Amino acid sequence: MTDGVSSDERTGLDGLLKLQTWLSPAFPIGAFGYSHGLEAAIADGLLRRGTDCEAWIATLLQHGSGWNDLVLLAAAYRADASELVEVAELGLAMSGSAERRREAMDLGSAFGEASVPWGDGASIAATYPVAVGALACREGLPLSAVCAAFAHAFAANLLSVCVRLVPLGQREAVAILRRLEPVLEAVARRAAASTLDDLGSAAILSEIQAMRHETLETRLFRT
Repeated sequence: MTDGVSSDERTGLDGLLKLQTWLSPAFPIGAFGYSHGLEAAIADGLLRRGTDCEAWIATLLQHGSGWNDLVLLAAAYRADASELVEVAELGLAMSGSAERRREAMDLGSAFGEASVPWGDGASIAATYPVAVGALACREGLPLSAVCAAFAHAFAANLLSVCVRLVPLGQREAVAILRRLEPVLEAVARRAAASTLDDLGSAAILSEIQAMRHETLETRLFRT
């Protein structure tokens, strides 16, 4: 310790800065262009107020696509080179619709390109959570922190869709994020200890809305 900062603390700060960059809305992966089926759900009148949005996002994180993404992230984090290919293939197969597949692959590809400054030159065709998990492992970031940051980014991006379409005020969206903190912490801890046996989704309505989005007459989002 030469400047009042221990080596452990310096490592923690370095990892925090990486996560803030990778999972920032400003990171150039185009996440703002994907609604994850929310546009269709809002068009059908399923989400009319902040409490509806909060419950929808919490369900995805605990029992739906958000949870599966976190399990895949953790599996990619722990995988060796050969296992990582299998996890990447599984992540693609887990897509419940054509648009979910497109979203996962487009974001994964964009993340791979944007994160080149932190990479080691190795790349595979991977969905977004798999790409994040693999890079986080190579950079030595703690898995629980990566899961928490990814879950927070997932929730924040969906809330930004709600702000534009429900619509919600920015203050209400921030209040929802605050109320979701216990959910985000709990799913991050569960995901960090998960295995691929924990994959599973019960958010059927969300999957249906993701399919419905393909036939919407007016669309602002790609999914």
